[in-house]
Amino acid sequence: MTTSSHLQLRDLKAPDSRASIAAYELAADYHSPALLNHVLRSWHWARGFAAMESRSTFDDELLYVAALLHDIGIAEPFDNHTLSYEEAGGHIAVALTTGAGWPRDRRVRAKDVIVRHNWAAVDPSTDLEGYLLEAGTALDITGARSGDLPSSFVNEVLKKYPRLSIAHEFTACVSAQAERKPSTAAQRIVDSGLEQKMLKHPFEAARSE
Repeated sequence: MTTSSHLQLRDLKAPDSRASIAAYELAADYHSPALLNHVLRSWHWARGFAAMESRSTFDDELLYVAALLHDIGIAEPFDNHTLSYEEAGGHIAVALTTGAGWPRDRRVRAKDVIVRHNWAAVDPSTDLEGYLLEAGTALDITGARSGDLPSSFVNEVLKKYPRLSIAHEFTACVSAQAERKPSTAAQRIVDSGLEQKMLKHPFEAARSE
């Protein structure tokens, strides 16, 4: 496995399985360019943390599918009127992976990983893929552990998948979720200062320099 100090964008190849390709196509069809780049960066950050921590036992196809679909519940056609957007996205992942022939237990795992990306923390000893996705999305949204990955790798990823309007777009989407579904994780995320965290994200600051 590539070590974090030598990690390069070219080292990370997206899985080319039926489910992985379908997850990318679904994300590309229903996400804006900013949100599509966000989900792609989240997978790269998750893989970066895996390399940094010498974690090699994760299921990368599962991680990739979950990363690409973790915010699909925000997209209007999939916006569930009662369920949280991460739960809705989890069910979409179940449907997609069913069509790809995944066994039931693995389909449920895809849903769990997506739901847990919005947890405050995930224990890697019980859900390694959930832990990696939570770490990757937290970095991309709030800047958590922004200094942990090699700067050369971070710059490569940001150059290929720029942040565009993610700060304003994601804040608006999650705020709308919180307003309509205040008992879900969206409300906690907004209450934790989402807007300011995104506007002051170190990657946003680097983009404006």
